[in-house]
Amino acid sequence: MLWPLIKELKGAWCFFKGKLNVGVDTIQHCIEGLTYLLTESSKLMISELDFQDSIHVLGFPDELNTVLLQLYLDSRRELRSVLSELAPKLPSYHSLEWRLDVQLASRSLRQQIKPTVTIKLHLNENEDQTAQVLQTDPSTLLHLIQQLEQALGEMKTNHCRRIVRNMK
Repeated sequence: MLWPLIKELKGAWCFFKGKLNVGVDTIQHCIEGLTYLLTESSKLMISELDFQDSIHVLGFPDELNTVLLQLYLDSRRELRSVLSELAPKLPSYHSLEWRLDVQLASRSLRQQIKPTVTIKLHLNENEDQTAQVLQTDPSTLLHLIQQLEQALGEMKTNHCRRIVRNMK
């Protein structure tokens, strides 16, 4: 995202190299780290207190912590809007239709009859509605339901709750 801008700043890095008496790589790593800190903090919408705790752990002086906090507070809305524009637009659920198909009789059918579940999933995608048709047998559908219920159950564990709480 910011990599082309960083590459354009090579000349400015050489200027800072002379002023700060550090290597260009060190300046580049500092800028990349600062960019990562600000973008991830904005993406996760962490509070002012959480941001302070995060940078306090890094061991910077209090003056620098205050400057970083002010930079975060001043730029988080703009960063959030840029990140939302760059985020992929994923389809969202609109409605669902389903049907159970069973072949009742056939002269050539010598095995057990297997029913089929047909699901038509309607999605909203960039203000357009699309439909996906899925077919499966009931045993696979039951397995899928069990896996989804297990995933929902895992979301109730303390570990996942902590992760979700930190993401908000």
